[in-house]
Amino acid sequence: MSSSRPYLVRSLYEWILDNGCTPYVLVNAQYPQTSVPDAFVEAGQIVLNLSPNAIRHLEMDNDRITFDGRFGGVAQQVWIPALAVMAIYARENGQGMVFEVEPSPVPPTDDSEGDAAPSADASKKEKAKRPALKVVK
Repeated sequence: MSSSRPYLVRSLYEWILDNGCTPYVLVNAQYPQTSVPDAFVEAGQIVLNLSPNAIRHLEMDNDRITFDGRFGGVAQQVWIPALAVMAIYARENGQGMVFEVEPSPVPPTDDSEGDAAPSADASKKEKAKRPALKVVK
C-alpha cells in the first residue's frame, strides 16, 4: 500500500484551517529533492507556515507539497517530498500529528559487494545521519 502520510497531511491541513488556526509543517530539509530556503534551516529541519496568507499557489498531492513564499523578502518556490514532512500542527495550540522519520532512499551502488551485508561501522554511520525530532513551540 502507498504511504498514508500525504493523505493525513492534507486532511490535517484542512482541519487546522477550518478551526481558524495557522498550519505549520516541520520538514526534514536534508531529505533528497527537498528545496527549501537554506538560510532558515536549523539542525537539518525547517518549520514552514502554510497559511493561505503567507504563501501562494499551494499544491499538495501524494508525492509532494509545493508553494511560492517569501523568505527574508526574497520570493522562492518551495518543493517538499511528502515523506520529508515530519509533522503538521496548529501554531496556536500545537495540535496536529508527528510522523515517523523516513530514512532517505539510498541510491544503488555499482560495487561488486552489493550483495554483502553492511558492516557494523556502516550501520552506525547511517544511524548517526538520521535527523532527530525536536519540540517546536
